[in-house]
Amino acid sequence: MKAIMVMFDSLNRRMLPPYGCNWVHAPNFQRLAERSVTFDNSYVGSMPCMPARRELHTGRCNFLHRSWGPLEPFDDSTPQILKNNGIYTHLASDHYHYWEDGGCTYHNRYSSWQISRGQEGDPWKPDLTIKDCSDQINKTKDNWLLQDAVNRKHMQDEKDQPQAKTFAMGLEFLRTNCNEDNWFLQLETFDPHEPYFSNQNYKDLYPHDYDGPMFDWPTYGRVTETPGQVSHMRYENAALVSMCDAYLGKVLDLMAELKLWDDTMLIVNTDHGFLLGEHDWWGKCVQPYYNEIAHTPLFIWDPRCSKSGERRKSLVQTIDLPATLLEYFGVDLPKDMQGKPLRDAIASDAPVRQAGLFGMHGGHVNCTDGRYVYMRAPTRPGNEPLFNYTVMPTHMRGMFGIDELKTTQLAEPFEFTKGVRTMKVKGHGWADVHPFGTMLFDLENDPGQEQPIDDPEIEKMMIAHTVRLMKENDAPAEQFERLGLAAEV
Repeated sequence: MKAIMVMFDSLNRRMLPPYGCNWVHAPNFQRLAERSVTFDNSYVGSMPCMPARRELHTGRCNFLHRSWGPLEPFDDSTPQILKNNGIYTHLASDHYHYWEDGGCTYHNRYSSWQISRGQEGDPWKPDLTIKDCSDQINKTKDNWLLQDAVNRKHMQDEKDQPQAKTFAMGLEFLRTNCNEDNWFLQLETFDPHEPYFSNQNYKDLYPHDYDGPMFDWPTYGRVTETPGQVSHMRYENAALVSMCDAYLGKVLDLMAELKLWDDTMLIVNTDHGFLLGEHDWWGKCVQPYYNEIAHTPLFIWDPRCSKSGERRKSLVQTIDLPATLLEYFGVDLPKDMQGKPLRDAIASDAPVRQAGLFGMHGGHVNCTDGRYVYMRAPTRPGNEPLFNYTVMPTHMRGMFGIDELKTTQLAEPFEFTKGVRTMKVKGHGWADVHPFGTMLFDLENDPGQEQPIDDPEIEKMMIAHTVRLMKENDAPAEQFERLGLAAEV
């Protein structure tokens, strides 16, 4: 048995033809949909980047217990479990967060790994002669903008760009190992994450009039730009999506050439989506997790049932993908894994769950049953009480600060920490979401989530789902307090 995961970052399903987009040039995503099963009800769990990848290893939600960070010593890593059971696992990626303090324990769980450098503000090439990025609209990321400007000097040719190099590594793995058995390839690119850097041939797919300042990197915040600038940004994103589509096509072509469709599972997924001006917001993390972020594209080909060109309505989540891989290779799931293998959902749309939790540490705790989305906000400003539970005290790009660590307590073990007591360190969210309030949306009648509804009976049902799922996740007691749900427990 063999398996490939092609993973993109920040891929908004509304930019893809299989999900109804009629203006983005992405024929290979359409070809993929015709060759696989397309999931219409796929949702994230823990966000953003590294919390999502922790789920891809552990198969359980983690945003209620800690923010961005490494795998913990008590975490069950699916690539490592596969490796320990005789399945060769390989990671080819340009996702530079893997090599920061907050992601440093992931890549060594694989049998082997490869990296290409230069995405976003990756501290890659040194060039002190570049001192100014005043030609850009976005001035909130000055250090990143400078480093990104340096990096771009070294990737003007497409073959030198991180995505191209990452796919080259993945394709090399397939050519080298196509006749071997028992392997898993995770081919993962940071694109189409911002900044939206692509060559002119992809931009030419979207001709439009724009003579403003350079603008291909949105900030995370309210839209303050002109309608023309917003449209330009969407075209820049579309151009990068088209580049992703082109490299996806290389994988599909090689699978046919090497006859891998006969015995190789293919999963094409993303960690989350992105707001491109919808709801008057850019980005993620600082606003509610609307469906442009939380409702993700997912395509799976399972050679055991060979279902293709079909759609599935079952509610699935990121935590189901590691469970699916373990079941596919005939490896037992660890007892702490909460995701479910999708074999029957792929074959016959068998239900997977009634409802699912998703969110970010310190933000709304969200719940969906596929029709309704419930966003439960903190009951007071400040997101308190909130704590990180960890034995790996690192944030995205650095260790916990001394002042933070001075607040450390020792917590009792959680059910998934295998008897280990963790540090309990005062936490904080990326933004204070209390002012947004609690919201309930009916996706059947309001797919754009424009008008929250007031329906006490439906809210009661969604609260029950939320509390049940939080308890199943062994959420800390203060999370219920923070959300005003303590009385429901």
